[in-house]
Parts: sequence; structure tokens; C-alpha cells
Amino acid sequence: MSPALAECIISDSKLEQAILQKPELRDPSNRQMVRDLRALRDSAFILWSYGRHDDCDRVMASIRDLLASPSMGNLGDNDEEAAEQQFAAREPMAERGGAVMGRRGDADAQPLIDINELGPGLRADEILGAEVRSADDKIIGEVRNVVIGTKDREDYVVVASGGFFIAGKDSIVVPLRSLRVSQDRNSFYLRIPESATRNVPLMPDQDYKWLSDDVWRARNDALFEGSN
Repeated sequence: MSPALAECIISDSKLEQAILQKPELRDPSNRQMVRDLRALRDSAFILWSYGRHDDCDRVMASIRDLLASPSMGNLGDNDEEAAEQQFAAREPMAERGGAVMGRRGDADAQPLIDINELGPGLRADEILGAEVRSADDKIIGEVRNVVIGTKDREDYVVVASGGFFIAGKDSIVVPLRSLRVSQDRNSFYLRIPESATRNVPLMPDQDYKWLSDDVWRARNDALFEGSN
């Protein structure tokens, strides 16, 4: 084992212990903060798995520094314009605004499959991060979250629309039953064209209070029924 490898031990961050012990990280209003820390830990593991042990160690050091801060919530700045520019840098330029056509028109394109007809079913890692396209094969966005087990058994995917952003900023809520999937399970398809998605309301809040709003959900879900 090389010295660099020995220095980058993911468990050394003691992140989960800190989450249990630090009041700030147990506060429900700071769940995003906890997700961010876990995402950093995942990044450290990815770097380690590619042999980038020094880079892994730097990420681990950042995690430890953040955990040692009196209040993570007061770090950084609140420059919204700068944040918008940083978010925009994450968006694939070629796919911006649903401009790129897919391959549904190819002669060898296989039929789409209704979600309810899949066998075996989908795993969570096949859904999260998957691209979502319209019925006319234009990119709509990326699945950023999945909501399952609602009392009426309606499941949803939260799709970051207009680009690949965080859930809740420019997102639409799509009933899972309204999706179809490509046979390679790499892409999901709405039953409505890209033009119709402009009438879909954006996700009203990041606290998912819309789940309890039956009127909003009924109006929203009806927009995805389509004709095929």
C-alpha cells in the first residue's frame, strides 16, 4: 500500500458520527447540508477508486474542515448571480433547452416500454440521474429525485427541467406511471411533446408540501396523460 493510499481512508472523515453528534447537522432544515457533505465523501471515494489518492485526501481534508467549522451555514457567500453562473456551468451546452433530438426516428429504434410493463422492475440507480425526453424526443431534463410510497400509491419523479440543475429550482413533478422507458433503460420518455411541457407548473416548493395538495397534484398529473 502506497503512503498516499494510506493517507486517504474515507472513514477517517467520521462524517456519520458528526451527523449524529452535531446539532446543526441534525436540524431538519439543514438536510441539504448533510447531503452536500455525503456528496463530497462520495467524490473522495470516486477519486480514490481512480487512483487519485492525493486528490482524495484533499477532499477528505475539506470535509474535516467543514465539520470543524462553528457553523457551516454561515460559510460562503450569498451572491445569487454568481451562484446562477456556477449552476449554468453544470448544464450540458448541447442539451440546453431541449434542443437536441434523440434517436427515436432511427430505423432500428426499439419500441418504448410502459413503466408498469417492465420486468424486472427498475432499480433506484437506474432512475436517478437518467435523462427524460419528450414524446417528440427532445431532452427535457434529468431525474433528480424519486418520491415513493404516498398514501394513494402514486409515485413521482422530480425532473430538473430546462437543464440539469438541482431538484426544486427549475423542476417539474412527473407521475412515474406516465413515463415510458427505452429498452436499454437509459432514457425516460414523457407522453407529451416538448411544447406541452411549457404548460407544466414548476415544482412549488422544495419541502414537498405539494404531496398533500390533492388539487395541485390532480391538475399537474393530468398534464402528463398524453394521447399514447
